[in-house]
Formats: sequence, structure tokens, C-alpha cells
Amino acid sequence: MPEIEIPRQFDVIVVGAGAAGLYTALCLPESLQVGLITKETVTLSASDWAQGGIAAAIAPEDSPRLHIEDTIQAGAGLCDRQAVEFLAQEAPSCIQSLVNLGVAFDRHGQALALTLEAAHSRNRVLHAADTTGREVTTTLTAQVLHRQNIQVIQQALALSLWLEPQTGRCQGISLFYQGEITWVKAKAVVLATGGGGQVFAQTTNPAVSTGDGVAIAWRAGAILRDLEFVQFHPTALTKPGADRFLISEAVRGEGAHLVDDTGRRFAFDYHPAGELAPRDVVSRAIFSHLQSTAVDPATAHVWLDMRPIPPEKIQHRFPNIVKVCQRWGIDVFHEPIPVAPAAHYWMGGIVADLQNQTNIPGLYAVGETASTGVHGANRLASNSLLECIVFGAQMANIQLADIELNSDISELRLREFSLDEKDWQTQQAQLEALRDKLPRLVWQSAGICREQSRLDEAIATVESWQQDFAILPLTQFLLALHANETVNFKIPNIERQLRLWAETRNLLDVADLILRSAGFRTESRGGHYRIDYPEPDPHWQIHTLVQERHWSKSVPLT
Repeated sequence: MPEIEIPRQFDVIVVGAGAAGLYTALCLPESLQVGLITKETVTLSASDWAQGGIAAAIAPEDSPRLHIEDTIQAGAGLCDRQAVEFLAQEAPSCIQSLVNLGVAFDRHGQALALTLEAAHSRNRVLHAADTTGREVTTTLTAQVLHRQNIQVIQQALALSLWLEPQTGRCQGISLFYQGEITWVKAKAVVLATGGGGQVFAQTTNPAVSTGDGVAIAWRAGAILRDLEFVQFHPTALTKPGADRFLISEAVRGEGAHLVDDTGRRFAFDYHPAGELAPRDVVSRAIFSHLQSTAVDPATAHVWLDMRPIPPEKIQHRFPNIVKVCQRWGIDVFHEPIPVAPAAHYWMGGIVADLQNQTNIPGLYAVGETASTGVHGANRLASNSLLECIVFGAQMANIQLADIELNSDISELRLREFSLDEKDWQTQQAQLEALRDKLPRLVWQSAGICREQSRLDEAIATVESWQQDFAILPLTQFLLALHANETVNFKIPNIERQLRLWAETRNLLDVADLILRSAGFRTESRGGHYRIDYPEPDPHWQIHTLVQERHWSKSVPLT
């Protein structure tokens, strides 16, 4: 990456360059100077991997009211109705905005093509073949790069929020870039860093999805909500050596069958809608079926048979799935695909209102990082990209505080950090071991089915790992760093090393938060399933709230 000089201040800093971050940056007033921070490049995000599409009630036989009811039904009693109404009612105009920007959705003649996905009562999912996310993010990226008021800072790592000591207002971030840590001021910071799927050993998320925004906000005192609710996608490609590539829900919407080793469509044993039941139901159906039939449930899979779909439709609608499966030796036109569930989407996140504001003045959250109340306990298919666009659009209305940014910006002090090669290798080995062990522990204890004793054991283990992490020389140095102290590192390959350190820290915090939240909620609901409390409990029709180390319940929802 070519080195660029980072301004010491912006009007707004947006952290994350998926659909939420890109669209937020585009919708912020062009009179504002915007810094768009991404730890990779602007083309690598979970949004880019989204296949299925984006939901909106634009068909004559559809309506926002039906979209609202489907979303609330899927959310298992925990949706905020006002937020859902806002999402569904804004959806058609937001789709038109994307079309105006140049997003090339598939069409039937002149009309936008719509498909059906699980738990939708109407065909309302717009798509661009099976790479909708890539089409959206590619188009948004091109627009962002043409905006004079937006400076994209790639391969830069946000480490922490910078709070004003007297008021608690967010006034910027600490940033690792080009081998140095520095502090960048802003009148507002928007976290749009996506989810935390990498805390699970089996996930459809890309490597960048390490829960950074949620962890950073939590450490600064932000209120989090419903962290136990993780959506496990039922159909991820499951083959030795292959990534857990998501096989879109739209495949089942177009007619693919879910079958076991005998060829039987077993999903109907668990729900009358079979393959088109809500995602959490289908994931548990696969999990339960494998527990009872597989020799080794941990590595077992079922089969997704696309052959009921006409071959020409498969080629037209799912060219990327065809290509990826071919790469792994699977011919979808003549054989089924081995699939099993994997962590896919985090319903919980940083509590944010309809204008994306959090409880910390000057801090906003958009997209999967946020908890706005639209998804409840279980997200409806293709509402995730929609949430990014609808809520990103609200940043056009941002009201920045009239605060002076220039104070104490010139007082930065430079510190240096170095380790001898042997000590650094030891520290790196410890970090790599944690990164390897942690996702396997969380998958085993807080995956599709959970119960208290395993959660307690995992919490104790994560606590011990956090203590190991805390005594690392790099941890002790960085956590003692004061605002306005910049760091120059005298260590080779520091970019990789510091990212490993930062992501491990975030994943340890995220793991602890998910495990404790899953133990706190003693019922089953949506994406949270407890073997020891297998039924929903009306007394738990509340949100789980977390601030610092304190867990509490919201007021009951109606």
C-alpha cells in the first residue's frame, strides 16, 4: 500500500468499509471531511461475501406491512416494532437510491427480479446473481473513491476510542497505521466494523470479522445488547480443506432439497416448512439429525441437492456457487453439496437508536455492529444488507456538536517499543495459540446448542487466557499508553504482529461477552438455544443489556 499522510483530525471518522461504512460515508454531508478507516482494503468485508440479496417490499402484491410482520415473526418476540417499521418503510426508497448509484440488480425485462427466501411471505429479495453483496460494495466503493470529502485509509487498525475525560464524549480514535500508533480527532466516530464470526471455529465470515467495533465500544463504556443471539447459517460448504463457503438461502428458495445420507428430506421432521423454515430451526434440525445419525457429529454433514432446480436457472442465478463448488470437485448439476451449519450473523451489538446514536456522545454504530432492534432474536434473511443501507442513510441528518478539535492536538509525545527477537517469537507463539484455541472453545460451548456447565467451564478458561494475554509485554505497554502518546515500533513485521495482538484482544473480550450472555439468558429463543432450558419463557421476553461487567434485563417487551 502506498504511504499516505493521515490528517490529525476529521469531522467524522467511519471505521469499517463494508456496506454500512461505505454507504454511511456517502450519505454524510459532503461539506464534512470524512476519514474512512479499514483494516484491510475497501473490497474485503462480510458484505462483499453476501450472496442472497437485499429485501424490500416493492412488488405490487407485497407491502411494507407484510415485510414488517415477517421480520417480527422471525425475531421471536424481541424486535423493536418501531425500528422494524422504519426499516421496512424506508426500504423501497433506499433500493431506488442504490439503483440510482448504479447497482445492477437482476431484472425480468424492465422490472427488478425478486426471489423468495425462508420466512418471507412474498418474493421480495432483490439480487445480482449470487454475488449481491459484491455488486453493492463494488458500486459503493467506486462512488466513495470519487468523493473529494472522503479520505480512505486502508490497512489501518482502530485500537480504541478516544474519550474526552471531563465529558465522556467520543473525540476520536487511536489508530495503528504504517508501523505507528497515533491519535486522530473527530467530532463524531461511526463504528461499522461488522460482526464477530471469527470467534467461532466454523463461520461463513471473512477473516476480518473479529468483533472489533463491539469490543472497542464495550471497553469505552458503551451499552451492548442481546449478545447471545448468533445466527448459524444452515448450509455452509463442509469439505476437508475448504473454507466454510456459504451456500445461499436463495438456493433453497429456488427449490433445492436438504437431504440426509439416505436421500430423505429430514427437515420436515422438525418443522412443517422443511428447508424453508427459519434459519435457526433448520440449523438445529441439521445439528440434531447429525447428533442422532452421524458417527462423528463434529465433522459430519448433510446434503443440499440443487438438482430439482432447472440447470439453466442454476447457471443464471448461482454462477458463483457453481464455480466455487467446481473448485472443490463438486458438480452441482449431478451431485449434492455437503453442508453443515456455521456461525453467520450476530444479532446483538452496540445499542443504537434510529439515528445510530449510542449512549456515548459522539459515537454512532451502523450495520451488524449495532443493535437497533430490527432483528430481534433471529434475523430475517436479506434484512442485513438492507439494515446497512437504511440506517447508513440516516447519517445524512447528523448533527455535529460545536466543539473545538484543535486543542492539545499538537502535544503528541513519541514513545518507542522494542523486544529482542527471542522474546518477540515467544509472544507471537502465545498469541497464535490463543487465536487457534479460542474459536474451537466457543464453537463447542456456545455454538448451536448450549448448556450451563459447558458455558461455565468455557468462561473460566477464557478468564485464564485473558490473564495470560494481560501479562504479555506488548499488552502491558499498550494498555499503559496515554492519549496523545504515539508509538514507533522497533520490531520487524510489526503490521502483522500488532494486528494479531489487537484481534486476539477483541476476540477474547467478545468470547467472554457471548458466553456470559448465553449463560445469563435461561431460556431458548431465536438464535439462542439452551439444551437445559429448551423452551421460550415469557418472562424472558426482554433484552439482555451489558455495560462494562454488569448484565441486566430491559423492561419487558410487548
